[in-house]
Formats: sequence, C-alpha cells, structure tokens
Amino acid sequence: MKLSNKSSFLKKMNISLDLAVEAHDLLRGERGQEIAGVIMKKEELQEATVTAIQITNAKGEKELGRPKGNYITIDAPDIKENNYQQHNKIVAVLARHLAGLLNFKEDTSFLIVGLGNWQATPDALGPKVVEKIMVTRHLFHYTPEEIEGKMRQVSAISPGVLGLTGIETAEVIRGLVEHVRPDYVIAIDALAAGALDRIGTTIQLADTGINPGSGIGNHRKGLNEETLGCKVIAIGVPTVVNAAIIAHKTIEELFEQMESEPSLAKIYQQENEQVLMNVMQKALSPYEGSLMVTPKEVDELIERSAKIIAAAINQSIHPGIDSHNFETYLH
Repeated sequence: MKLSNKSSFLKKMNISLDLAVEAHDLLRGERGQEIAGVIMKKEELQEATVTAIQITNAKGEKELGRPKGNYITIDAPDIKENNYQQHNKIVAVLARHLAGLLNFKEDTSFLIVGLGNWQATPDALGPKVVEKIMVTRHLFHYTPEEIEGKMRQVSAISPGVLGLTGIETAEVIRGLVEHVRPDYVIAIDALAAGALDRIGTTIQLADTGINPGSGIGNHRKGLNEETLGCKVIAIGVPTVVNAAIIAHKTIEELFEQMESEPSLAKIYQQENEQVLMNVMQKALSPYEGSLMVTPKEVDELIERSAKIIAAAINQSIHPGIDSHNFETYLH
C-alpha cells in the first residue's frame, strides 16, 4: 500500500504551490514524462542552480495552473549563510536574469512594490526590500543633470495588506500606476514553499505578475499587465511551508521505512492510507490546510534575502550602480 500522489493530496487540502519549479517537478515526476506546453532548462553554477520554466501555450497553463510566461528559479543555499562574497555572486546571478526579463531604454521607469505585512516577519520581505531600493523619481525633477546616464526613474511603495489598510492592494497599486505611469512594476512578496529546504534558499522570478497571498490561501486580486496596464515582474522567496505538507512528508518517510524494514513489512501491508490521513487531519485540526510553519531564524533569512533582492534590482535597473558601489546608495 502506497500513499496516493502528492498532487491529489494538495488539491484535497486546498494547498497551492507558489514555485513553478515545484509544480513542474511534481507533475512530471508523477507522470514520468515531459509536460506539454512547458519548456524547462537548467543551469548549474558554482553559487546557484538556475531553472528556467517557460509556459508556451494554453495547454501548459492548464497543466501547471499559472499564466503563460517565464518563471526563473534560483536555488542558492548560501543565501542562508552570513557570507558576503557568496551573496555578491548570487546578486550578480539574480541581476542578470532580472535584466533578461526587462526591455531597457534610457528613460524606462519603474515602480517597486513591496507586498506583505511589515508587522509579521515571515510576510515582511517586500517592505524590507523597499527599504533598500535606490529611489530616484524625485531626483529627475530636482537634479536631473547629476544623475543623467547613471540612474533610471524609480519609485517605491509598501502598500500594506487589506487587514491593515482596509484597501485591496491591487486598488492601491492601480491608482499609483495611473498617476506615476511606470513602464514596469516589480512586485516583491513572500511565498509558500512545498519543501522545508527551500525556505530562505530559493528566489523565483516571473514575468507574469503575481497574486498576493495565494500560497497561504489569501486570494487577493492579481497584479499583472491586464489589471495594471503595464508589465509586471514578480520576485519572491519562500518563507513558510504548510504544516500539512510537512505531515504528508512524514507519513511518506514512515511508509518508505516500513517498506524497507522486514520487521515492519507486515505492519506496512496492513496499514490503511485513509486511516493515516484521518490521523493527520485530526492532528492539524482545526487549521488543517491553513497552518503555516516558519523557522525561528526567519528574521535573519528575511534580512539577507531582502539585501540580495534589493541589490540585484538596483544593479539591474541603474547603469551607475554595480557590485562595488551599490551599498553606497542604500538608505
């Protein structure tokens, strides 16, 4: 007796995977074949593994449950470490791939949006990034001659969350876009992972926009080209894992151990999957699919991830900022 496939479990528990690479690997692993309408390329670097997933048509959209476009995942375990040199290398990788999603002109303008709740540490990634962004839109009005050729117009905001402001995030951003009229919105948000080892070690880029809070079941209005009228790039880092995923993984490991141990094989054959699933659901009650888990050092993970993302945004957007001088401009 084996557990039913993980995708069925996630659907039953109403759990979404924020990372396209996890959704792709899960589906491909269960089917044992490539997914129609999806192209995957992987690049192994010393400091990171970069996986690029391109959804090319409606078939791929339906299979992976997300819009057509490009999803780039950078897996870099050294994000968790206090290693300045390695962080600079990861910044360079992220900046290169971010620049690859942007169609630059000298007068291209940006609105950086830090999504999330600054009062809840696992959800504070977006606001933390915004604190470190080199904003320049006002400088183009007051001292344009000093920054010409070195900077592009950048404005930034952390709009908060519905529970703090009483206003849908999409409404706030749409109003700003109508006034500021940026060429691009870059939205940063905390994500939910499908595995513990991805917390604070993975960065996802997407050129399809973002649905704030979707990974933890808070389905807010999406930020994308259709809703905002401009290109939207999303950047996210997993900071939480659903407790039900951890419980499911524990049961999987238990079954594998029981199957491989002769002394436990008889018990393994007699076990009923539904009984174990009922036990898991009872243990998670009353939260079941809505209980999220984060490590105690999440504040350090958020701070390091925010520095890396902000540095990559600053370097990729502004011609006058590079790895040697970007910290000079951080406020």
